[in-house]
Formats: sequence, structure tokens, C-alpha cells
Amino acid sequence: MTVIGLDDTDSRERGMCTTYAASRVARRVEAAGGTVERVLLVRLNPAVEHKTRGNAALAVHTDIEPDRGFEIARELIADSAEVDDPRTNPGLVVADHDPESAPDAVARFAREAVRDHHEIDDAEALIDREGYESAGWKNARGKIGALAAVGAWAAFEEWTYEHVSYREADRRGTPREIDFDSVFDAADEQYPAAWDTVDRVEGQAVCVPSAPGPILHGIRGDDADAVRAVAEDIESEPIESTQLFVTNQGTDAHLRDADLGAVREGRSYRVDGTVVDTPETREGGHVFLTIAEGDARRQCAAFEPTKRFRDRVRALRVGDRITACGEIGDETLKLEKFAVRELDDTELVTPNCPECSRSMKSAGADQGYRCRDCKTSKPSKIEQTIERDLEVGWYEVPPCARRHVAKPLVRGGFDAPTHPEW
Repeated sequence: MTVIGLDDTDSRERGMCTTYAASRVARRVEAAGGTVERVLLVRLNPAVEHKTRGNAALAVHTDIEPDRGFEIARELIADSAEVDDPRTNPGLVVADHDPESAPDAVARFAREAVRDHHEIDDAEALIDREGYESAGWKNARGKIGALAAVGAWAAFEEWTYEHVSYREADRRGTPREIDFDSVFDAADEQYPAAWDTVDRVEGQAVCVPSAPGPILHGIRGDDADAVRAVAEDIESEPIESTQLFVTNQGTDAHLRDADLGAVREGRSYRVDGTVVDTPETREGGHVFLTIAEGDARRQCAAFEPTKRFRDRVRALRVGDRITACGEIGDETLKLEKFAVRELDDTELVTPNCPECSRSMKSAGADQGYRCRDCKTSKPSKIEQTIERDLEVGWYEVPPCARRHVAKPLVRGGFDAPTHPEW
């Protein structure tokens, strides 16, 4: 087997898409007589500064000879990568082994590329040590993602699917022509096997990108037949081609468990803490709160694009125990989801008189409370159970705000009850 890894051929402003480049490599490999077993789409660390768009690296798993696969991919990248964009620095790595047989060092490199940071020199040193064939354009930063894509199949066990439909070349750059009613109908038909196709509350077709590029729509889910079925039921402009990807999207592969005091910038975590201040809505509609664990404290935020998720965060109160998930940036944990572990459902209130049921009045500093009419007294405030708008369990951002790699609650496998957004 041969693994062809590529990365960083796209541009935020100019369009293109590394998934499209990989799909074209796969088609050319087949035209050259090779068989493509799968095309892998690997979302790398979403907090990396140098990413172009979705930080996706791709790998084509095939039986074509490595030299021929390298030639095909290098020619295509040279012809189509958006190298005029200063942020685009393509890379290509080709390995002569089965995808599951990647050396431990390469698999480890892939895991770290999803959860941590790498330097170009480290990637190139490992490429040389393993004897892989490679090519790079400009500063060749794309070799990092390409090498990670080579090792990903050995590094991770959980995979999902995305079925991507591509636009005809002369339509790219023009408004996408899609019947959105058919998108919502198709999404309803296959949910939850296909997820994050639409955001029903916000009325958005999440599967349709707004950025320039060749993608018409991308359907994600746990079942290959389900994502194909959704795509086939969408009424739209003509489609040039399609590609089914096996991907780590929707798996939380980017999250690592850590103590609150051990988190670092530019990485994503799952941490436990207790809410220590009342959630505050600031300018722009962003919601902030602070959690603490021992001596460690960390500000958390639900930003305006997370829409109704902010109401879940606002419903937290001091004393609640939660697990928070998200990226650390600017010393703030940017919430993707959280789990309520324990709710503080009591508060101290002024007691009522047991005789007349009216609220007692303060008898003075440290003198408790007294009913002046009935002459009854209480030594202090009393504890009262209150109704909460939250329950124990997991809450998440809506589909319109979900990161590619973040796991939707509807997929299951969580350690507490879930309250999915759809």
C-alpha cells in the first residue's frame, strides 16, 4: 500500500480546498490504474495560528506504486495550489507502507498535530528518518499536516464520514444555487445518522459553506449511506463530482484531559471546575464566567456566534460544578460544550414568621431576624431550594457554531445525560 499525504493548498480569500485537491489526486490515481481504498480527512489542532481555513490535512490510501503516486500528487499541487496567498505553503509526503503500519513516531506525530504544535524542522527530520518521499512549496509548512495525515490512521480509532459535492468550475465564485427546503427535508430524513447538516433553530443550512471555493455542500455523519442519501436528496445546481471522506470530524480528538492549572495556550482541553462568579454578559453579547479548582482559576467564555448556548452558560451560578471543554486562547477557555456535574439548587433567604407568614426584618447586625408584630425570631437566614433552568448533563454549542472536530452530543458515548442541540 501507499499513503499520499497533502496539506495547505487552499486560501481563505482565493478559495480552493485541500479536500478537492485530494479528491482529484484520488481520481488521477484511479485513472493511472491504481485502486483507492479510502480518502482520509484529518482535522488538525484548530487553535494553530498558521492554519489557512479548517486546518484539514488529507491522505489517499492506495495500491499505486509510491513513485507514481508522488508524481501524480506533486504535479496536481504544483498546478492548483493557491501559492500566491502568503499563508498557503503546501506540503506533500508519500509513504511506502499500509496506513495502519505507520511507525510509532509517525502515529505520535499525528496525535500531537491534532492536540499540540509542531515545527517544520521536526516534520522534515522525521520524514527523512523514515525515508518518505516529500515535496514542499514556499516554506513547506504543509509538510507538517501531510506527515500527520500519513500517520493518522494508525493514531486514531474513532472515525466518521463526510460526503462532499463539488461545484462545476465555471460556477465557482458565484452564489450557490440550492433549494434550502430540500436540505432541511433531507436532513430530517437521515438524522441522527447524519448530523450537523442544518441548524433548525437558527434556520441555517450548516452543510453549505459561505467561503469561496469548490464545495457545494458537505454532509457529515456516522453512516456512509446516510450522508450519501442526504446529498442525493438535495436539489441544487449541477455537481461536478463527489467524494466520500473518512474523517476525525465530530470525535473530540483535539481535547485532552488536564487539571485546570496545567492548561496552555493554543490547545484544547476537558477540565473540571466550580463556578466562582456570576456569568456576565459583556459588550457584543459575549458571556464570561470564572471556574476554579484548588488554587487555579480560569476565565471561560461563550461568544456571540454560539447563539442560544449562551443562555445555558448564563443559567450557571456560583457553586455549580462543571466539566468545561474548549480551546485556550488569550488566557480564556472558549467553551465548546460543558457538563453540569452538580447544581447548587439552594440559596439563603430571609425567613418568614411562623405565626403570620410575613417576611421577618433584620434585628440588627449579628442579631438575626424578628417579626415585630408576633415577636418571633430566627437566628439567621434559612436555606431554600430553588428551581434551576439546567439539569445535570452535557450542553453544547448549536450546529451553526460547532467546530469541525468537536463531537456532537447526538453521537452519544458521553459520561452523563445529554441535551443535544439540533
